Amino acid sequence: MRLLKPFRKLLGLRCIQPPHCSARPRRERETGLRNKIKYPRQLSLVLTFSAMLASSAGAATVAETLGNWGLIGLWSRDCALPPDHNKGTVLSYEATPGGGVLHRRDFGDASDESKVLSANVSKNGILNLKLYLPSVKQTREFGLTMQKDGSIRAIYNRDENRHYSIRDGRFVADGKPTPLQHKCGQPSV
Repeated sequence: MRLLKPFRKLLGLRCIQPPHCSARPRRERETGLRNKIKYPRQLSLVLTFSAMLASSAGAATVAETLGNWGLIGLWSRDCALPPDHNKGTVLSYEATPGGGVLHRRDFGDASDESKVLSANVSKNGILNLKLYLPSVKQTREFGLTMQKDGSIRAIYNRDENRHYSIRDGRFVADGKPTPLQHKCGQPSV
């Protein structure tokens, strides 16, 4: 009820809680309340519509989020080398019609692709991605940070049960820091 206090005057109410209201019978108070709010349906429609506009105003497609952050394109540890399991996987983030993004991994001897399910940027600038990898039948969440030189680095990578393979920018298995990935070129659309 305290949240309604600033709106009492706007709604034409003297009070909003019975202990502080007049001693009139309840039915009389309710009728009086209905009379003071002149157009309750219109007011609720306006408030609902305003809330919907406010929530959708900040929403962006996955492709817009990744494009604004700078992730759309090809990435590798060393762009001069061909894709290889040991020397570096080539990662590709490609915008699709309708605002989606495909994530492709080329290991040299194997490759896969998955759809990026969601993307958002944290207040600290970390790009948080969620995708489903059909090749391993897992949903993964990972965060990337962009370095001053434009390269990126994985900060975390976890499955849907929150089992981490990367935590705090280091591989859980051996404690080594994650490598930098450099932008190699533009994907073909």
